[in-house]
Amino acid sequence: MGKPQSQAEMMEKLVSLSKRRGFIFPGSEIYGGLANTWDYGPLGAQLKKNLKDHWWKTFVQQRADMVGIDGGILMNPKIWEASGHVETFHDPLVECKVCHKRFRADHLLSVKGIEPQGVHVSPQIEHRAACPDCDGELTPPRAFNLMFKTFIGPAEDSTDAVYLRPETAQAIFVNFMNVLNTTRKRLPFGIAQIGKAFRNEITPGNFTFRTLEFEQMEVEYFVEPSTWETAFEGWAAFMEVWARTIGIDARRLHRLEVLGDDLAHYSKRTIDFEFDFPFGRSELWGLAYRTDFDLTNHAKHSGERLEYTDASDQSKKFVPHVVEPSLGVDRTMLAVLLSAYDEEALEGGDTRVVLRFTPELAPFKAAVLPLSKKPELAEPSRALYERLLKRFPVDYDETQSIGKRYRRQDEIGTPYCLTFDFDSLIDGAVTVRDRDSMKQERVKIEDLENYLETAL
Repeated sequence: MGKPQSQAEMMEKLVSLSKRRGFIFPGSEIYGGLANTWDYGPLGAQLKKNLKDHWWKTFVQQRADMVGIDGGILMNPKIWEASGHVETFHDPLVECKVCHKRFRADHLLSVKGIEPQGVHVSPQIEHRAACPDCDGELTPPRAFNLMFKTFIGPAEDSTDAVYLRPETAQAIFVNFMNVLNTTRKRLPFGIAQIGKAFRNEITPGNFTFRTLEFEQMEVEYFVEPSTWETAFEGWAAFMEVWARTIGIDARRLHRLEVLGDDLAHYSKRTIDFEFDFPFGRSELWGLAYRTDFDLTNHAKHSGERLEYTDASDQSKKFVPHVVEPSLGVDRTMLAVLLSAYDEEALEGGDTRVVLRFTPELAPFKAAVLPLSKKPELAEPSRALYERLLKRFPVDYDETQSIGKRYRRQDEIGTPYCLTFDFDSLIDGAVTVRDRDSMKQERVKIEDLENYLETAL
């Protein structure tokens, strides 16, 4: 096995492969695009669905202490006042006086090795950075809110203003009592959801790492205040195990203890799980101890009691504390793609590109390949393909040589290729080729469903 010569080259190859094979397309491409937006193609959409399904099964279905919800994107704007987003959810913005491009001040300083001083970056420090595009002078930094604002109804009046949610967590907090009353869960228990969030960020690009709209997989885990540390460590280990399960390279995953001013306003402790991306080590997931900040603030602003009653002592009522595992779908997909990407040197000097997805995540589980387009092979091959489709996501490919078709399936991460040849008409078997080892074996057509069920 091998890897590209440089991290930059690897990223370029992955972006190219993603478009060529239908994983990820630039957003609005035929109109010149829209910065930091991306669309998921046929294979990307399936990979994304497989990832979310796997997360939901692991984090919700298979745990007796978890339930799920699906909260709305548009919510009462008072929610964002109570959560602190209206007041604190800002980034420092600078603008080039020459080319008028805008950048995040803290990102520019970090590139030059200068430690940013929080959101309000010092103008005395800022002059040491210049526009990365034209080397022009930058304006002093000013704070801008990251939430997208829109309006309900035909009049764009401030009284009708709402925000696209910048995170999914608040829908869980405001529904805490609804979930508690309908499920009768006892502490500790968690509420999970998967959904879109939106942030009006000035981003550095880096493919799908930071985008204007993104999807989150989040858990708010409610505990008694004295037990938060146990829950925190338990979730940290749980997340690392899941990373390995979905094929993320454990050697590139690291814990970072977030300290001091870098902590979010609601957090008493946070761990960032960072990943070694081609553009540098950056945050992949987060694990935060949010204390009782959210429930207490929503109770104060709404006037509703958001308390838990102890089942063994009805007089014991308290506001639970919260541990939050937060995972981004898009960043996780990027880490999965980077971990799966491999270039393998073959005999004769040839190289094959392989996406070594885990079977659970692979968009196609198998591909049916007739050796020839002749009707005597194509017709039974098509019938086999349609039969397998009832059980597995399967591809069908009859174009070009069998070797080139193997390479195509390697590039999209298909674990098994099933070649229907002229011998299949006699022995009722197909040649099954394993993606990773490239070993081949004959398997009876009537046994294929059981074979794939076991292998996958």
